Amino acid sequence: MKAAKDKIRVVLVGGSGYAGYEALRWLARHPSAEVVGVFGPENELGPMDRFYPLLSGQCVLSQERFSEQAVAALKADLAMLCVPHKVAMSYVPTLRKLGLRVIDWSADYRLTDAAEYEKWYCPHTDPAGLAEAVYGLPEYFAKQIAKADLVANPGCYPTCAVLPLAPLIQAGLILPDEIVVNAISGVTGAGRAPSPKQHFPERNENFEPYGVGNHRHMPEMEQVLTTITGKETTLLFQPHLCPMDRGMLCTIFARPTSDDVTQLHLLNVLQAAYSNMPFVRVRNDVLPATKYVANTNYCDVAVRLAKGRVVLFSALDNLLKGASTQAIQNMNLMFNLPETTGLY
Repeated sequence: MKAAKDKIRVVLVGGSGYAGYEALRWLARHPSAEVVGVFGPENELGPMDRFYPLLSGQCVLSQERFSEQAVAALKADLAMLCVPHKVAMSYVPTLRKLGLRVIDWSADYRLTDAAEYEKWYCPHTDPAGLAEAVYGLPEYFAKQIAKADLVANPGCYPTCAVLPLAPLIQAGLILPDEIVVNAISGVTGAGRAPSPKQHFPERNENFEPYGVGNHRHMPEMEQVLTTITGKETTLLFQPHLCPMDRGMLCTIFARPTSDDVTQLHLLNVLQAAYSNMPFVRVRNDVLPATKYVANTNYCDVAVRLAKGRVVLFSALDNLLKGASTQAIQNMNLMFNLPETTGLY
């Protein structure tokens, strides 16, 4: 355990991506942490304010080429990995060997079953790490996160879907096998690397579905909901891209377990579940919207009963509660800080 006066020394791998940039901005204001090194790919090296001019005066670090020796010299406490799926597991064993605790933002350690991971991604090269990783959804796994050396930061879509669903499945108010998650994301979720799909004329004024029935966040949602609730959960997940930079909105349809379930009962269960959770706001006055959570670590949730169906709504910032600030929330838990530290 670090002394209270010591700052958590953080290295960031993948600082030139959108989520890495947000981590640098938020960690620069964190009272108990400091970024001591940034590492990235060979073709993206140099001062961080060259990639993001807004960082001028906020971050004097340069992104360097990753090496075991360079990381060891920094004597860091924690590594945050903001690199693509399939890449993170090539870094994790080295970082852990150096004695760093790790928060990985990719999917490489989220699925507990290696065979399931390999079905959706690729062969897993760190089964030992996979067996030890803790899923980093603070609202449900805070005690495990506090003790963990390796935390799998959740995906943005799973965070947005699991938070409204889990309490109602757990309470036996909705069926766990007839759920449809209809989700919309801003284009920053696709990353910073240019591609024809994200080219401005293709994306602007264009709203479209993708990943029909085969999006790789679907098994993550099912696994986490099953783990939390103890009830085998299956769902259909349908994502969409919309022409905004950031933000995520889910509309979720489920069947109540009986005709006696009321909207007030559903609302009360959500409010009870999150009454002591600082970053989940149960809304009844207004429905969740992306502008109400943009640039925050909040996830807003709401529930309605319509034509015999339970309709849930949730919204978050995909770069923050869906990535960077959720990782900081996990860091706070890992280093015995109030989980809200540096996040308001």
